[in-house]
Amino acid sequence: MKLRQLSTAAADFDAEFERLRHWSAETDAAIEARVAGILADVRQRGDAAVLEYTARFDRMTVGSVAALEITQAELQAALASITPGQRSALEAAAKRVRAYHARQLEVCGLSWSYRDDDGNLLGQKVTPLDRVGIYVPGGKAAYPSSVLMNAIPAHVAGVQDIIMVVPTPDGARNPLVLAAAAVAGVHRVFAVGGAQAVAALAYGTATIPRVDKITGPGNAYVASAKKHVFGQVGIDMIAGPSEILVIADGTTPPDWVAMDLFSQAEHDELAQSILLSPDAAFLAAVRASMERLLPTLPREAVIRASLEGRGALILTRSMEEACEISNAIAPEHLEISAEQPQRWEPLLRHAGAIFMGAYTSESLGDYCAGPNHVLPTAGTARFSSPLGVYDFQKRSSLIEVSAQGAQSLGGIASELAHGEGLQAHARAAELRLR
Repeated sequence: MKLRQLSTAAADFDAEFERLRHWSAETDAAIEARVAGILADVRQRGDAAVLEYTARFDRMTVGSVAALEITQAELQAALASITPGQRSALEAAAKRVRAYHARQLEVCGLSWSYRDDDGNLLGQKVTPLDRVGIYVPGGKAAYPSSVLMNAIPAHVAGVQDIIMVVPTPDGARNPLVLAAAAVAGVHRVFAVGGAQAVAALAYGTATIPRVDKITGPGNAYVASAKKHVFGQVGIDMIAGPSEILVIADGTTPPDWVAMDLFSQAEHDELAQSILLSPDAAFLAAVRASMERLLPTLPREAVIRASLEGRGALILTRSMEEACEISNAIAPEHLEISAEQPQRWEPLLRHAGAIFMGAYTSESLGDYCAGPNHVLPTAGTARFSSPLGVYDFQKRSSLIEVSAQGAQSLGGIASELAHGEGLQAHARAAELRLR
């Protein structure tokens, strides 16, 4: 395997490191133009355009968009049709995801207020969004976990109307995805995908209701469409290829670390898997494990392309330096595969999710640990957060000024308003002065 190996002690490390980090988030101009045309068409012609694009891209010809709605009875039938093991796993994962996000609600989802010395009431009112749309990919693979991760925090936040869209090429409806929608409490589901689904959710059609926010991952067309409709509706984030970075002190079995690196590389050829360690012998052992284990995996070709294109094993001078490099990368998934992960965690400032200890494989976070698996990618963990209850709420400031408060605040406001040349602002405050 042509997997690059770097050393921070090498003279050319900085240049090689920059090449490793580089990934262009720019969408192909042809995709942008095509998406813009689809959005404009759906906005103008609504259901008729949705039907045309669904026939063209998903090879499904039906008489109306209503025929593309998957009913609650179908969701329950799908739940009943999956194996007992699958149902048990879905329900256990949903329970853990719901419990975690309920804790989020307790911490960040509550309204509050206080009165100052003049008796003015100041505070914050937190209310859920009325209606949200969740996009669930359905082309190359099925993602029931994405249903849970998007719908459950919306449910916990108090959203009353959760609309799910999922492409079903050739009419093939995945029962596990539909079962997950039943378990997560999705209210309506439409078998529509691509940019046309994003447009329908953003603008509304005669059949698909307009939403306030769209969340969930998708291909380049979906990502482009979400960028285009932002402002008409809210969006969660623009997701890039999946990433994992492992910081290892050499105490974890090499096979475990190798498979953790594979776990993200198998998503697609542009995914990135990086291992940082100050132990050269351990890096060599992990490489040997990768060479031995890779041929045993069904997605060997995808993993190999990902690792050879964007993967790396990096020898650092110390664990502290490994943490510094991790902060520069700001990875989506960060594993501290070390004997004392709590020692290193305080040094790590930027990551979508931090997995601590040898037993904490990233895949547990993807499915059932509880925290959300919708995470910032491409370095955006420097300024953004995992999807959560807070993404399905909004905050309104509360201000109630007393007669006494108007006297003290009025003079301040008047002075600043005159300074800005806004006399009506000043007069509005001055009229309330005794």
